[in-house]
Amino acid sequence: MENSKRRFLKGCGGLLAGISVYTVTKSPLASNGEPEPQVKYAMVHDESLCIGCLACEDACREVNQVPEGVTRLKILRTGPFGEYPDQRYHFRRHSCQHCESAPCVKVCPTGAAYIDKETGIVAVNEDRCVGCQYCIAACPYQVRFINPETKAADKCDFCQQTQLSQGLQPACVQACPTRALVFGNIKDPTSELVKLLKSKPSYREKVDLGTRPKLFHIQTIDGELVL
Repeated sequence: MENSKRRFLKGCGGLLAGISVYTVTKSPLASNGEPEPQVKYAMVHDESLCIGCLACEDACREVNQVPEGVTRLKILRTGPFGEYPDQRYHFRRHSCQHCESAPCVKVCPTGAAYIDKETGIVAVNEDRCVGCQYCIAACPYQVRFINPETKAADKCDFCQQTQLSQGLQPACVQACPTRALVFGNIKDPTSELVKLLKSKPSYREKVDLGTRPKLFHIQTIDGELVL
């Protein structure tokens, strides 16, 4: 009897675990019974090419009129590594990941946070935002903030309302002097973005959460491989 009870409880635990994983990872588009869009924008930050000049930050602020004190984009610097005069730094982009399964969208009570069906961009309708900050608390990447001028949630939207609306690349991509940023349609196998991802190893942040981020990083690898 005790063995049967143990097997029953084990089976229930496995079933519940499966349900939890499925809830986190299933596609929001598939759950609505809607077809996958033909355009799904993504970005690659090649850390091996980034020199930390911050031109991307400045361009983002200027084009999108981001107030001082907050930012849609940060380049995080770590280091120095090595001995002088051969010291070097590593630079990593910190911004919205444009998750396919976005926690910020799921918790928004007004629908102000949403995934654009035509582009896959995680966006904010500031007219519907009530400033509750649920999305800020839910974002595992800590990239959202309250815009001090609009009083609405704000973040990187790949310049959806500015550059993209004019058929241009995001401001950060255009400003990068070393072409460390590549933007494009991940559904298009002929795009520069897809070709780059196929040619170099990349990583994404916190993929274990099931968010399926569309910000990819190509890591800088220094020195000899140690096994």
